[in-house]
Amino acid sequence: MTDASPTLGATAAEAAEPLSVDAAAGTDTRTTTAASANGAAVDTAPDDDAPVFTGEAPAGKTFWANLNSPFRLGLVLTLGALAAVALGLAFWNLSTIIIYVVFALFAALGLDPVVRWFGRHNVSRPWAIVIVYTAFALVLTGILLLVVPTLIKQISAFFTDLPTTIANFQKSDFYGWLTDTFGSQVGQITDQVEKFLTNPANIAAIGGGVVNFAVSVGTTISGLIIVLVLSLYFLAGLPNMKVAFNRFVAARNRKKAAAMTDQITDSIGAYLMGMVVLAFCNSVIAFLLHLFLGLPFPALMGVLAFLITLIPLIGSVLYWLTATTLALFTGWVPALIFAVIYLIYMQLEAYVLTPKVMNKAISVPGALVVIGAMVGGTLLGLLGALVAIPVTASILLIIKQVFIPKQDAKI
Repeated sequence: MTDASPTLGATAAEAAEPLSVDAAAGTDTRTTTAASANGAAVDTAPDDDAPVFTGEAPAGKTFWANLNSPFRLGLVLTLGALAAVALGLAFWNLSTIIIYVVFALFAALGLDPVVRWFGRHNVSRPWAIVIVYTAFALVLTGILLLVVPTLIKQISAFFTDLPTTIANFQKSDFYGWLTDTFGSQVGQITDQVEKFLTNPANIAAIGGGVVNFAVSVGTTISGLIIVLVLSLYFLAGLPNMKVAFNRFVAARNRKKAAAMTDQITDSIGAYLMGMVVLAFCNSVIAFLLHLFLGLPFPALMGVLAFLITLIPLIGSVLYWLTATTLALFTGWVPALIFAVIYLIYMQLEAYVLTPKVMNKAISVPGALVVIGAMVGGTLLGLLGALVAIPVTASILLIIKQVFIPKQDAKI
């Protein structure tokens, strides 16, 4: 029978020495040793650079440590929210000035190809700018002197002759077809439209009153003057602006950034100049068609064609529908002739004029053109629809030349 003593398996010296535990054991791992299989002591202590837990939040997690001081965290968040609200209010109050600046910048980019064309013919940039703005001022003055008096007369004649125009429309075959198809409701709708448009109070309400209309005209004229002056400064300093913008990029990427900046500005300038040229062609065609077909208000419809066809992609279609509908008040034969001829011109513009005029502009998919025009028109009206396409093209260029190569490099 064996004795099950607590010293079982221990030597006499180990049994004689009392068991003791160091008070610091388990708290400092720097002096920990372990016995290997052959009895040799192996130092398992970590390096001096090993992290030691101190109970504090790591440097990257200091935000959660701030939860221990909620007053300071709440004060910082409140001040940040107030700064964001103040910045938003400032942006909202300065929205008109921002629109002027953006419009002037795009006008300068649109005129820059003409200025550089003079530069390629040994004309210095200051003199080229003087020539361009002088020619622009002469053309604008001539258009205003030719169009504005006629436009005012035709607008007045439109409201004066409106009852006669509606009476002639009610005698037309197209009106008879509408009445036979939809019943007497067509006549009631026509009478209500006539009463509404011939009532001076309604016209004043549409225009916002005489005083508001005069204020709007004055604001528009002052805005145009501001845009012209700003565009002059932007056009004169455009090369220096490009250099200053490129210096914000790291030196190793500066050459590529300069090439992209030149490509974007050249494309925007070509696009804007092309849109103006195409809109002018549309206005000339519309004016001549209304004049030779005997349709009313040719000058007014020409100006309307220029403004509407500035809208990318869908501007020509909108004007075609609007002008054809108004031509029906004269008769279905001239309206049909106008619709057919203008539709032929739209095909000629799409397949012949646009490729020649827009050959230096960045191509944008049709879906993005429509989406960009709608977004820009909603935010900034006609100006937004005009600048939405070059902005979209610039974003696409940056994605193709910066983002996609970075993604392709990741394997």
